[in-house]
Amino acid sequence: MKFGVVVFPGSNCDKDMQDALQNDLGKEVIMLWHKDEDISMFSTDDCIVLPGGFSYGDYLRCGAIARFSPMMQSVIDFANKGGKVLGVCNGFQILCESHLLPGVLLQNGHQQFACKNVFIKADNGQALKIPIAHGDGRYYAGEKVLDELETNNQILFRYCNELGVVDMKYNPNGAVRNIAGIRNKQGNVFGMMPHPERATSALLDNVDGKKIFEILGLN
Repeated sequence: MKFGVVVFPGSNCDKDMQDALQNDLGKEVIMLWHKDEDISMFSTDDCIVLPGGFSYGDYLRCGAIARFSPMMQSVIDFANKGGKVLGVCNGFQILCESHLLPGVLLQNGHQQFACKNVFIKADNGQALKIPIAHGDGRYYAGEKVLDELETNNQILFRYCNELGVVDMKYNPNGAVRNIAGIRNKQGNVFGMMPHPERATSALLDNVDGKKIFEILGLN
């Protein structure tokens, strides 16, 4: 599996993602400029990554302009054909703006930028320590959509404490149902607010991010 990392004006985690994938996970990585359109070098067994940052300065809404970039039209086609797509932080926002994932990311409930380590877990999984850095990370969707996400097992990660207890008091942004990450119904598009690429190096004394890629089947 090889990875393509899209670079938008305002991306600031593209190099972090490239380094984590290449040096910590041993993957082939191709950087993709937002104005380009050709991703014919990727098969549906590969993965396109939308990294964190402030694409196009986060004007209008986070990810709203990036959704219309030439590269995103190709990414949308790639996803619709079954190709794997991962969006982290701003990338998650872009996936929601592109309607590849349901819901929206709103301003944090406490109206402050949050930058710290948090714990998240997959259902019936262990708590993993993963950094966050966002001001608009509060996942929101209507009750019908949320119930569908639950029924279809589309909720990937929820905020919890170090023991894996899921509770709103461990929720760093007020996201509904403690949602930290979701996938589409087909299971090939993944979005999450925490940054697994910032937790893949032993030099940082945290490699829980590697387990995130394993859970997503991107290892």
